[in-house]
Amino acid sequence: MSTHTIIAEVGSVHDGSFGNALKLIELGASLGIDAVKFQTHIPVEETLKSAPSPGYFSSENRFDYFARTGFAKSQWAELKACADENDVAFISSPFSELAVEWLVDIGVSALKIASGEVTNLPMLESIRDSGLPVLLSSGMSDWNELDAAVSILVKPDLTLMQCSSSYPCSYSDVGLNVIAEMRERYGVPVGFSDHTETNYAAFAAVAQGAICIEKHLTFSKAMYGSDAPLAAEPEQFRDLVAGVRAITEINNSSVDKNDSSAYTKMKQIFEKSIVARRDIVAGEVITKEMLSYKKPGDGLSAARFKEVIGKKAKRAINQDDFIQLTDIK
Repeated sequence: MSTHTIIAEVGSVHDGSFGNALKLIELGASLGIDAVKFQTHIPVEETLKSAPSPGYFSSENRFDYFARTGFAKSQWAELKACADENDVAFISSPFSELAVEWLVDIGVSALKIASGEVTNLPMLESIRDSGLPVLLSSGMSDWNELDAAVSILVKPDLTLMQCSSSYPCSYSDVGLNVIAEMRERYGVPVGFSDHTETNYAAFAAVAQGAICIEKHLTFSKAMYGSDAPLAAEPEQFRDLVAGVRAITEINNSSVDKNDSSAYTKMKQIFEKSIVARRDIVAGEVITKEMLSYKKPGDGLSAARFKEVIGKKAKRAINQDDFIQLTDIK
């Protein structure tokens, strides 16, 4: 992934509407994203019909929900083509080895390993064998589980994603301290999946070195489903993109504190010069009490006051006149 890649996580925001899925790709592209990410569910391959639903979305049986909102392989290919047409990378999270096969066949840009799949080591081996770049979520995994997953995957193509599997995630649970720990422990780039309800955590993550940011995108929080109520609406997502781009520029730009050329005019306006506090006659020894320091700053700098004190005036100097080195001896 390139530096500070912005990924719009669609997930299941489309709620099974293929048209909405297409439009969410187009919306993300219009907001300036780099990549769009889906979830590829084939329920019969990944879950028992008796599997429980998460606490934050229990309106439907999990198996039935995945069956209702899933797409056929041919539709995934069309979504990938839509992403290509809109010049954004297409990423998806597989939840079964068959889903890995589908996504490899349609030519996705990368595969995202969801938090609940980190211990699904057989699928991780299939993902490794695909040769595709991989984003590995860390949301509900401890260090031992992550160690095992990373040992299977190929490091040059791996990006770890710090996230907390809490929906919504409180600021106290974001865990940005883990970004540096992951980078040091595994020697791979680290990104951030944001499950908070604002953009602040994402901005902080970029400032701390996250190379990519992932956040859910929705048309409206009022949409039905597990993801939409916790996703960012277009204006919030637009602000996310603008903020990440700004922080990227800030992080990548350096300033030479010894190069004052950019501030020459400002220094002349705001800094102080040495002036006479009162009239000074020729030959008079100048004391500190005879000096004052006033704008503009295009005379002898106030910083050089000790070069003036104790010297004799070569000429009469009027009150509020600049005192130059040529005026003293």
